[in-house]
Amino acid sequence: MSARPVVVVLHDDHLPEGMDQVSAVAEIRYATADTLGDAVPGADVLLLWDFFSPAVRNVWDLCDSLKWIHIAAAGVDSLMFDELVESDVLVTNSRGIFDRPIAEFVLGQILAFAKDSARSAGLQHRKIWKHRETQRIDTAHAMIVGTGAIGRETARLLRAVGMSVSGVGRTARTGDADFGEVYASADLSSVIEGVDYLVLLAPLTDATRGLVDESVLEAATPGMRVINVGRGELLDVGALLAGLRSGRIGGAALDVFDVEPLPQDSELWTTENVVITPHMSGDAAGWRGRLADLFVANFARYNRAEPLANVVDKRLGFVPS
Repeated sequence: MSARPVVVVLHDDHLPEGMDQVSAVAEIRYATADTLGDAVPGADVLLLWDFFSPAVRNVWDLCDSLKWIHIAAAGVDSLMFDELVESDVLVTNSRGIFDRPIAEFVLGQILAFAKDSARSAGLQHRKIWKHRETQRIDTAHAMIVGTGAIGRETARLLRAVGMSVSGVGRTARTGDADFGEVYASADLSSVIEGVDYLVLLAPLTDATRGLVDESVLEAATPGMRVINVGRGELLDVGALLAGLRSGRIGGAALDVFDVEPLPQDSELWTTENVVITPHMSGDAAGWRGRLADLFVANFARYNRAEPLANVVDKRLGFVPS
């Protein structure tokens, strides 16, 4: 490329580190959601460091030279809108950064449920000595909704500790290297019986929004636990609460929600057997540095006119495997 490319970084409270390699060959403009409209005219590249911001849609008419958007997240649902999907602008994501941390987080939640950790903490707080039996996980079945990179890493880790694993994806297939059996998401309510842990890791698309609804949860084997580390909108919270009250659902570990932060008046805060974490499952120490390194490496490809890594299929809403 003959001219220095212009890179806009949309940020919130944190700036990406390690951008010296980019600034050596490009003009970098830093912007917040309020100032993005002033920064994007003439820009070639947009780094969404503030990856939940809807600001791109609001300034789309000003993006007159944009060729590539990189989002510092695995999910791209907060970015996609019709005009972007129909455009020639490439979108890449941060696939690969969060795979192992999220897989470990899921395993941790499964172990916490099986070993009754929350009740132990409560009893300790009240100085009560109460012996109980716990559950083994090597006889349990985890069904993972979402067969992308994070789902596969999670499947491999759960298999490593002896759990049986199956997957749920867009289409059914057998003999998958990581999941064994993969069921079509449309058939979830008919295949969920016998599942001990339902793990939600699918990207949020029109096909997955509200996927785990009343019909799915009512078909579950009594005592099944739900772990949502994908997107809040994958799960019908009203149906989940009904299942928890009836005892059909044995517990839920929720890291993502329809509205974040979770409102103070949400019933989830006070419902028994619900574990709430603040959208942190993938944020292991050093995660911001790894996100920045990934963008810098991809920008080097861009500057050499080489194919980019992690190109999102904008119509599907994720990076095809």
